[in-house]
Amino acid sequence: MGRAGLGRGTYLSYALGSVGTAGFATVPGLLLAYYLTNTLGVAAAVAALVVVLPKAWDVLILPVVGNRSDRSVDRRGSRRPYLLAGGATLPVLFALMFGAPARLGPSAAAAWVFVFFLLAATAFAVFQVPYIALPAEVTDDYDERTTMMSWRVAFLGGGILLFGAGAPAVKDAAGGLRGGYLVMGVAVGAAIGVGMIGCWWGMRHTRIQHPTESEPSLRVQIAVARRNRPFVVLLGAFFLQALATGSMLAAAQYYATYILDDEKLISILFGCLVGPAVLVMPLWAAVGHRAGKRAGFTASSLIFLAGTIGLAFSRSLPVAAVALVVAVCGVGYAGMQMFPLSMLPDTVATDAAESGKRRAGAFTGLWTAGETTGFALGPALVLGLLAVTGFVSSSADERVTQPGSAITGVLLAFSVLPAVLVVLSLPLVRRYDLSAGRVAEAVHAVDGRIVESGGRV
Repeated sequence: MGRAGLGRGTYLSYALGSVGTAGFATVPGLLLAYYLTNTLGVAAAVAALVVVLPKAWDVLILPVVGNRSDRSVDRRGSRRPYLLAGGATLPVLFALMFGAPARLGPSAAAAWVFVFFLLAATAFAVFQVPYIALPAEVTDDYDERTTMMSWRVAFLGGGILLFGAGAPAVKDAAGGLRGGYLVMGVAVGAAIGVGMIGCWWGMRHTRIQHPTESEPSLRVQIAVARRNRPFVVLLGAFFLQALATGSMLAAAQYYATYILDDEKLISILFGCLVGPAVLVMPLWAAVGHRAGKRAGFTASSLIFLAGTIGLAFSRSLPVAAVALVVAVCGVGYAGMQMFPLSMLPDTVATDAAESGKRRAGAFTGLWTAGETTGFALGPALVLGLLAVTGFVSSSADERVTQPGSAITGVLLAFSVLPAVLVVLSLPLVRRYDLSAGRVAEAVHAVDGRIVESGGRV
């Protein structure tokens, strides 16, 4: 089979989904920990449990969603019902997550956030798993997947910029206390819904090029993924880098408040991190086409690492210099998002060549579990570091003086912690060995064994 010939309409519709996923991936990681410790008065150690336990549930539910989504393709030739279900329920649950009633004390408020975070994470899984599976099914062209991912990551970067800079601004404009967080939650939830429902609607005419086959059980699904070495090393690298970026996002609000001494600078920090990602995405796509995806992934990781090392020495720097160093991180961050997401469908293609089956959901369920767990454990690592260094929690109407050890903990969480995690990911990036030629051979083998489906996304 040749190129699927995807047009701009397909790229645009698919990329819209990333606007929705950007909201859920960004705002909880950026504000939820701070909301718990500095508005609801929840101790840092307890807040760490609140942000990480729902993601432990994700580790279980995401592969299950992947398997059921595969079965949906078996029966209906479509993943769209899952896109609709997740996109319709997540906005409400997201708003409630930041809507703890004022009458609740710290313990009850922590329980409220935990319950709705758990439900919201489930709704996100229902959308995200089939969403990530689609590129492996709507095109079999190596470079076209790179183009599709460059659109997705460009919209993802734009969404992260919108939510990362806009959510704190909306919260502050609405008063900044509990009511401000609720207004922000409603606004962000609505924007998430627009992106996800737009993707569901826009992809209605996009045809699946290869039928997907489901595995009979979760145990078999995991075994299938473990036998795919490129997938395993890619997931390991992406997980560690999700930990790194999740840590940096979670620490950003603390960094603005306690290192830069102005919590409203969070919007500027976020703009400097994500703004360059939108601008340099075409350059990273060109690097992927010319030098290969692994080379681009390595280069972007090293650029991000250089930026985080620079931030370790930022206590004495002016705000403008800090912004410039964060922008360096943003250039690397763009590639760290685009390349692994464009490499994932290639691992699915090689599995299809070896097994004669298309089972994208088996891989994307585990992938999303690793991604969301990494983004959840990142804030948990930050909160754990703050707890160890003596950070003092407070309610919305008070400001406490932090000990010097806690200030150091904030700096380490924003710089050294993500740097160490990226260093740990580099050997795994090096072990990834799927070249364009090998993927082309895999696609050719699939063409000889799998009959083209007339089903729709």
